[in-house]
Amino acid sequence: MTNFKRLTSALDGNPALQRRAALAALSVKVLADGEATTVKIGGRIEVSPGAASGAAFSLATTEANWAEFAKPVPAVGFQSLVGMQRMGHLKVDGDMVAYGRNLIFLEQLFAALRPDTPAETVVPVGEPLIEPAIGRYLRLDLNGRPHRIYFEQAGEGIPLVCLHTAGADGRQYRALLNDAEITERFRVIVFDLPWHGKSSPPPGFEREAYRLTTDLYVDTVMAVCRALKLERPVVMGCSIGGRAVLHLALRHGDYFRAAIGLQSATHAEAGADTRLRDLGVLFRPDVHGQEAAAGSVACLISPTSPNAEKWETLWHYMQGGPAVFMGDLHYYFAEGDLRNGLLDGLDTKKCPLHLLTGEYDLSATPELTAELARLVNATSFQVMEGLGHFPMSESPQQFRRYLLPVLDCIAG
Repeated sequence: MTNFKRLTSALDGNPALQRRAALAALSVKVLADGEATTVKIGGRIEVSPGAASGAAFSLATTEANWAEFAKPVPAVGFQSLVGMQRMGHLKVDGDMVAYGRNLIFLEQLFAALRPDTPAETVVPVGEPLIEPAIGRYLRLDLNGRPHRIYFEQAGEGIPLVCLHTAGADGRQYRALLNDAEITERFRVIVFDLPWHGKSSPPPGFEREAYRLTTDLYVDTVMAVCRALKLERPVVMGCSIGGRAVLHLALRHGDYFRAAIGLQSATHAEAGADTRLRDLGVLFRPDVHGQEAAAGSVACLISPTSPNAEKWETLWHYMQGGPAVFMGDLHYYFAEGDLRNGLLDGLDTKKCPLHLLTGEYDLSATPELTAELARLVNATSFQVMEGLGHFPMSESPQQFRRYLLPVLDCIAG
């Protein structure tokens, strides 16, 4: 049986988690095959048999599912609490705001059910090193409004324009900018969408409710490419960027040398629990929206990804602007949905399309990308083992194993 008593040691040696637990101050009812255990969270973690009164919410599944979750490397769909909820393996009942408010903390807490793993080796930098990437601001008018768009670039050769995920920024591609094997043949260009990272919103943003649309996304990418006078660039995007490369190939296939879709699909998998699509928890005064954003995407990261890279990926989400992630998801979940017949016009001979999807992605799943590859007759498609929704940032070394052959194909 799952040893929930292991949770009592989750705070040991972790001041950050100790502080967060004290702020949570609630009780959770945990059910395994109907047998209840109460987990009381506060200055310390207390675990007791039975269902004590006053639990904020309950987490219910089978003993077999808890056992799978507790494995060092769980099967796909069991890598996190939210992942199990998405896949229908875990039922959550009770105060959903309290649950959403504490998502990332709960993931850290229940990870204590897994066997202890050796600490990852942190390699010192040694002699101080200046990385080759150069960051600059591009000033331009977009849809009649002035913008300052931040971008970084490194290397020479074929332009490779990289599009980040929803609610994040170009730091996700930091490893590509520092990969000499890539930058000796490609000019890697990474820009932050307006409202993201170091690209500020346009003047008057304080009166707007930000929502990303297909037209706005495509217009922004094309404006940046043309302002930088890029000739026959390659475009690579992940998640919402993986959707955007499809729209770009549809509308501007003759401009791009090729498109690379990371975690691309016609639409996002809804998941078994439709309450996860209620984005209200990401923008309300009694919830730290960006911490909730990180908690909502942590389930998409592979359990085998290095811990440092996993947490840097989540840190990007914790730093986003208010309601920006929610505004991006309007495009990802609704307005940018491509189950509308438009893909019939995507010509992969004119603009070759390469698709790479991580096996642990529960949103743009390998099955959805395989269906996309079939629909458009993709130039290539591969499922990436040991990777999730953020391959370029959650495990750069594993990702390059799959990316380099694609870049070789494009470079000829």
